[in-house]
Amino acid sequence: MDIGGPRFDLHSGSFGGIIHNPAQVLVDVLQKLKNPDGTVAIPGFYDDALAPDNSEREEMASLAVDIQSLKDYLGVSELTGEPGYSVVERRTARPTLDINGLWGGFSGEGAKTIIPAKAGAKVSMRLVPNQVPEKIDRLFHQFVTANCPQGVSAKITTLHGAEPVLVPRNTPAMLAAEKAIETGFGKKPVFIREGGSIPVVNLIKKHLGQQNILLLGWGSPDDGAHSPNERFYIKDFYRGIRAAVALFHEMAQ
Repeated sequence: MDIGGPRFDLHSGSFGGIIHNPAQVLVDVLQKLKNPDGTVAIPGFYDDALAPDNSEREEMASLAVDIQSLKDYLGVSELTGEPGYSVVERRTARPTLDINGLWGGFSGEGAKTIIPAKAGAKVSMRLVPNQVPEKIDRLFHQFVTANCPQGVSAKITTLHGAEPVLVPRNTPAMLAAEKAIETGFGKKPVFIREGGSIPVVNLIKKHLGQQNILLLGWGSPDDGAHSPNERFYIKDFYRGIRAAVALFHEMAQ
């Protein structure tokens, strides 16, 4: 999203106090996107979101998550999120909205007192089953437009979107994978949801009518995905090989 104001950067000492500052407007709009408890404030955002059922919640609850260890790993003193859901549920099964980056004005060394001509941000949303990207996109546009004052312009560019997908846990492929993972890793897997943009999965389910869909990844949550120092444990590489071999065996039964 891009917020535009004057046609060029202005001296804040000369023009401050008579026009809207695009950087300030951007910050104000972004702040309104979330409630103090961390929930998304866009009206209608949660209307279609499919919450995990009781069996899913029981499965997720079986994961022994050490909250303090998680905070230590993340380097934060507190966790936040939607009330009424566990950390695992909030991390994997509930929709989110996050600011990915900000820009605007002067950020170099020293001082430069300006009102920037424009400012912008990148925002992403993790959607869950039953949420429709086009509807969420429309609600986001409406919210930003409604919260921008007169005197500035708001331009929103949608980069991409994908429909969420939830596949059954009792298909032949899934049952085979459950056994194969236990063979490869030595432990029975726990079924949770996960965020990630792979649009073709929903297309396979929706247009081919295929429920027997399987996606397997061998990485760990602490591999640092999308970070500068992303990694993959060698031991998981070999465990994944064993699980893949076992999967072909199980699917042939």
